[in-house]
Amino acid sequence: MTQLLTLYTSFINKLPAFDGIPALLIRLYLAPVFIMAGFSKTQLLSDDVSGLAAFMADPNIVAWFGNSDWGLGLPFPALLANLVILVEFFGGWLLLIGALTRLVSIPLMFTMIIAATTVHADNGWFAITPTNPDISAAKVLDWLGADQAQASLDNSAETANKLAKMREILEENGNTDWLYENGNIVVLNNGIEFSATYFIMLLALFFIGAGRFTSVDYFIAKRLLPKENTF
Repeated sequence: MTQLLTLYTSFINKLPAFDGIPALLIRLYLAPVFIMAGFSKTQLLSDDVSGLAAFMADPNIVAWFGNSDWGLGLPFPALLANLVILVEFFGGWLLLIGALTRLVSIPLMFTMIIAATTVHADNGWFAITPTNPDISAAKVLDWLGADQAQASLDNSAETANKLAKMREILEENGNTDWLYENGNIVVLNNGIEFSATYFIMLLALFFIGAGRFTSVDYFIAKRLLPKENTF
């Protein structure tokens, strides 16, 4: 038993040398998400726009930010849309290389809060609606007595019935081998799940930093700061 405890302690003591790996994996996961989120809001895909203007917000995005009837209804929509592009697109590249990671995590977390509260909150938690209430994560909340859990489970059962009807119609009228070639059909719930997940990952980066040996931040800190303050 003592030998096992010694081996375990030795193993734990060696882990800090590799603590940059989780931070690296989080950054590699998040960076493409934010880069493309920012890219999709620009005019870069337009054939008749070039130069710096191509990096400005697409007019349709600006309209969506400002319109209160079918959009977000935010003030200063052009300013906010372009700030979001700046934060997401260029912040994503900074995450990728691990530069200014803690700093850039702050506005990125803020964009996730805004996205969750203005776009997704009314749709509940799930990004994609579960279709089996027996194994839905809402089942745990139901066990704990949460009032809204049963509504989520009922919605899952109803969605399963609707999907079954969709598949029946497709079987009768469509080429299902081709339609399902790249995956099955689902119902988009568009809840806060992804926004919350990205926020949690960014919060982790804010506290743990970009990672030892795996980031620009580490080598800058190693060069400029006292040894005990490097990550």
